[in-house]
Amino acid sequence: MKFAWIKTPETEWEEKKTLITTALESGIDHILDREDVERIHKLGNIKVIADDEDADIILVGVNGEGDGTFPLPSNLEDSKDLMAAKSLKRQGKPIAAYVEIKGKRYEELARLLGKTVDYLILVGKDWKIIPLENIIADLQGEDVKLVAAVADEKEAKTALETLEHGTDGVLIEPEDPSQIKKIAKLIEDIKMGYYELKPATITRLEPVGSGDRVCVDTCSIMDIGEGMLVGSYSQGLFLVHSESLESEYVESRPFRVNAGPVHAYVMTPDHKTKYLSELEAGDEVLVVDKDGKTRPAIVGRVKIEKRPLLLVEAEYEGMKLRTLLQNAETIRLVSEKGEPVSVSELKEGDKVLVYVEEAARHFGMAIKEAIIEK
Repeated sequence: MKFAWIKTPETEWEEKKTLITTALESGIDHILDREDVERIHKLGNIKVIADDEDADIILVGVNGEGDGTFPLPSNLEDSKDLMAAKSLKRQGKPIAAYVEIKGKRYEELARLLGKTVDYLILVGKDWKIIPLENIIADLQGEDVKLVAAVADEKEAKTALETLEHGTDGVLIEPEDPSQIKKIAKLIEDIKMGYYELKPATITRLEPVGSGDRVCVDTCSIMDIGEGMLVGSYSQGLFLVHSESLESEYVESRPFRVNAGPVHAYVMTPDHKTKYLSELEAGDEVLVVDKDGKTRPAIVGRVKIEKRPLLLVEAEYEGMKLRTLLQNAETIRLVSEKGEPVSVSELKEGDKVLVYVEEAARHFGMAIKEAIIEK
């Protein structure tokens, strides 16, 4: 998942506090600050990055070789920054390395540090795309998060999208609170993805008795047309509509999707799935609308209760898809026209929206493997 960090400017505490508070309210909870670690911790559940033993992430490279304070050694393996990072790593501490890319040798230092540290902060006075491309390509197999220092949201967008994958995050020293909000909005927009939904034809509807079904209550309000991708087969998931419509029996609960039984898959961010029974408060699920646009939502509560179930079978280009849903008129799928349709009104021959993929899944991750689900 893409993220943003804030670097506090050298200013009075009250002004700095306003920026940090705005960041926290905008969903940004990592702050690079070398002077006020203790004060910042008092403002909330915030991770502080600093060259301080009380920091949550220890920073190396500032006042070292990474920022040019000391010249690079002839043999980069003898870098003091690198040795410090390795020492901290042996102590089990999370580390961020700070490197200003002033030339090829600084690129090489960044690559070496990237093989040791948890986060690699890349700083460029006049960013060019090629240095980022080189470092991203060389470190893509390493367990390190790349963070590009940027001046504004335009540079942030470039960094996050370079080489398709882009950097994992950006670091910005904001001029005012509005810039923080723009960066937060950019991160939110990038997290939104797209799933191509297809119309599948209903071929079977059959009550099958009772089972443990799961209601997923999120911390987000869903609109009409939004729901979650759920199904018994990982290769084909149904768009199950949220309870954002009122009925003569119950009021709307637009934060909820009555998703199906405990065994069913639900799509989560990063194109992974979980069993509904695995979800718990604090997890993230993917909200999907009738056009395939997505956004993450935090799970606030999961309710599992025994309810009568309905088997729903559909077909898309010869592929059979199945799921089970609570047998109640308030449970809805989405028609090929993008309209919510109650399972009590569905009939064979109707078309509903599904997501189909070629890859099977192993522990929730898409893989190329022959797996039969029926």
